[in-house]
Amino acid sequence: QAQLVESGGGLVQAGNSLRLSCAAPAKTTMWYTMAWFRQGLGKEREFVAAISRIGSVTYNGDSVKNRFTISKDDRKSTVYLQMNSLQPEDTAVYYCAAAQPGNTSTAVSSYDNWGLGTQVTVSS
Repeated sequence: QAQLVESGGGLVQAGNSLRLSCAAPAKTTMWYTMAWFRQGLGKEREFVAAISRIGSVTYNGDSVKNRFTISKDDRKSTVYLQMNSLQPEDTAVYYCAAAQPGNTSTAVSSYDNWGLGTQVTVSS
């Protein structure tokens, strides 16, 4: 399985921005669907956004869609999540995940390769 390594998390005040990165082995992002999930304390892991091998993107709802942007750099085999206008409810551990090509599911069970996560904490 490909090793996914997230970075870029931290503590920010509400209204500020963060950019998360997910480094994957070479060519991973060229072939796999890549996604970001998050899990708040005591909550289930939830889908945030995904990007297919050809660059099609999917977001979980308007709140995320209007503030977050998922992108990738295939030359670096890295996926990004730009998060703007962060709110306390965005506080969670953010995970990068990979799924087989053609997978369009937002379900946790559809992704078989996960990073260890990066903590994002938004203070009010």
